[in-house]
Amino acid sequence: MLRQSRSRASIEVLQKVTIRLGILLAMGLLAATGCSGTMPAAVQPQPPKVTVAKPERQPVVEYVQFPGQTDAVGEVEIRARVTGYIVKIHFVDGQEVKQGDVLFEIDPRPYQLALNRAAGELEHARALAEKAKTNLSRAERLRPSGAVSEDEYEQAQAELKVQQASIQKAEAVLDEAKLNLEFTRVVSPIDGRVSRRRVTEGNLVQNGSSASTVLTTVVTVDPVYVYFNIEEPTLLRYESLGWRAGDQTLFSRIKELRVPVEIGLADEDGFSHTGQLDFVDNQIDPDTGTIRARGRFDNARYLTPGMYVRVRLPIGPPHQALLVSERAIGTDQARKFLLTVDNDDVVQYREVKLGALYAGLREVESGLNGDEWVIVQGLQRARPGQKVSPQRADQTAAETAAQERDDHGQPGDPAGAKRHTETDKKPAESRREKSEPKSEPKSEPKSAEKSAEKSGEKTSKQSSDKR
Repeated sequence: MLRQSRSRASIEVLQKVTIRLGILLAMGLLAATGCSGTMPAAVQPQPPKVTVAKPERQPVVEYVQFPGQTDAVGEVEIRARVTGYIVKIHFVDGQEVKQGDVLFEIDPRPYQLALNRAAGELEHARALAEKAKTNLSRAERLRPSGAVSEDEYEQAQAELKVQQASIQKAEAVLDEAKLNLEFTRVVSPIDGRVSRRRVTEGNLVQNGSSASTVLTTVVTVDPVYVYFNIEEPTLLRYESLGWRAGDQTLFSRIKELRVPVEIGLADEDGFSHTGQLDFVDNQIDPDTGTIRARGRFDNARYLTPGMYVRVRLPIGPPHQALLVSERAIGTDQARKFLLTVDNDDVVQYREVKLGALYAGLREVESGLNGDEWVIVQGLQRARPGQKVSPQRADQTAAETAAQERDDHGQPGDPAGAKRHTETDKKPAESRREKSEPKSEPKSEPKSAEKSAEKSGEKTSKQSSDKR
C-alpha cells in the first residue's frame, strides 16, 4: 500500500510540473511573436524584370545553303608513254610545276639506238629510190631503139614507186623513234602542284596503257571549282524569281546572270569567300532529286581540291524584313511564338511564322507589325497575362551583349545573375554548416523534463520521509 501511494504521488507531481512547463513555453512563444494576436502581412511579390526591344527593320537578302566540295579545274595522272627504267626524278614531292617541266627521266639509250637505226633505214630507202630512178631514166632512153623491152620498162617504173613508198615508211619509223626518245622525258602537261612520286629511281615502268602504273598526279591550283547539289524545289524558286528571260532559262544565262556564290571553310563562322556560279547541269538526278551546280573561285590558292565547304546562294533581290533575337523565340510543340509587352506592362502571346537567320537575328514573316515590344531576355520568367517590369533596349545591342556575356560565362539576365550568386553562396554555407556544430532545438525540453523528474523524485522522497 505504501509503495502504491508513493507512485501515485510521484505521477501527480510530474503532471503538475509538465503543465507548468507547457504554460511557460506558451508564454515565451507569445512574447516572441508579439501580444497583438495578429500575424504579419504577407509581402507582395514584385513583377519579374525582363528586357524588351522592338523588332528591327533591315534590308536583307535571303540565302539558301548547301554542302559542297572543292575540285581542281584540271587534274592529270602522269603515266609513262614508253617502257623502260626510271633513271632520274626531277621534282620534289608537293612542289608547284609549270607546263613542260620534266618530272621523270626514263633510260633513253635503247630509244636512241632505235632512232639511229631508223635514220639508217631511211637513208637506205632513199639510195634505193635514187637507183630505181636512174634505171627508169636509162630505160626511157633505150626504149625507142628497142634495146629495152616494154616489160623491162614497166618493171623500172614499178621499182621506182616501190622505193619511193619505202622512203615514206622509213620516214614514219624515224618519226616514231624520235617520239619514243622524246617520251623518255616525262613532262607535266599543265601548270599546277605535283603529288608524291609513286615510283622511285631504278624501277621498270610500262608504256602508257590504262593499266600502267601512275607515276604521280598534277592538279591545277588556280582557279578552283566548288561543286554542290541544288534541290528541285530550290531550283524552281530560282526559275520563278526573275532568272528567266523570255525563252532563256537559268541554264543558258549562267555567264550573263553572274550569280554570286559564297563559301565558308570548316574553321570559319561566316561566308567570307566569294565566287561566281558558272555551271548548272542539264538534268536532275532522279535518285536524289537534285541538280549538280558549280561555282568558280579565282585567286583561290587557299582552297585545296577535296575540301568540304559550306555554300550559300542568294535567292531574289534584297527586301525589307522584321528581325528579332533568336533568344526571344519560344516553341510550343510545332508552333513558334514571341512574348510581347503591351502599354500596361502585361505579357501577350504572339504566334509567328519565321524566316531565315541573319547575323543572330531571325526574320519574322508574319505575326508582328513592327511596333511591339518583344521580350528578348527573361523569357522563362514571363507568362501570358502576367504583369512584368520591362527594361527597354535595342534589338542588336541586346543580342550582342547577350552573346558577349555567354562568351565570358556570365548569365544573360538578372535572374541568371541571382542564380549564379545563390550558387556561389551555397558552397560557403555548406562549409559553414560542416564547421559549426548543429544545434538541437529539442535539447531544452529534454533538460526541462530531466529537471522535472529530479524535482519529482526529491518531492516523493520528502513525502515518504514525512510519512
